Amino acid sequence: MPPRWHNGSAAVAWRAPRAHGDSRAFGDEPIKFLRMKPGHGEVLLAEGDPRVRDEEERLVEEFRRQLDEGMWAAVPTTNPSSGRREAQMVKAYGDIPDGAERVIFFPRASGG
Repeated sequence: MPPRWHNGSAAVAWRAPRAHGDSRAFGDEPIKFLRMKPGHGEVLLAEGDPRVRDEEERLVEEFRRQLDEGMWAAVPTTNPSSGRREAQMVKAYGDIPDGAERVIFFPRASGG
């Protein structure tokens, strides 16, 4: 099976341990980490199955790396009753909601 990880130009394969027995349920699809880039749209940073330990370790590492670079993270959601699309900000890997398909990283607004 080909690796499901992509970190820019090289394909890699892996994922990190959950904190204190965190055993969130995930969907059947791998989760994707995307970065918003002006003029490029969404750029794939990483993709992996959080149920596979090695892949989760890589996801945690990439999540932390993006936050360390000053990015904010949000998970797109849809309100089941209204169908309205929203985003939930996440500050830690463990905050990613169950069944999330994507986490989008974006730079903090500049200015004052």
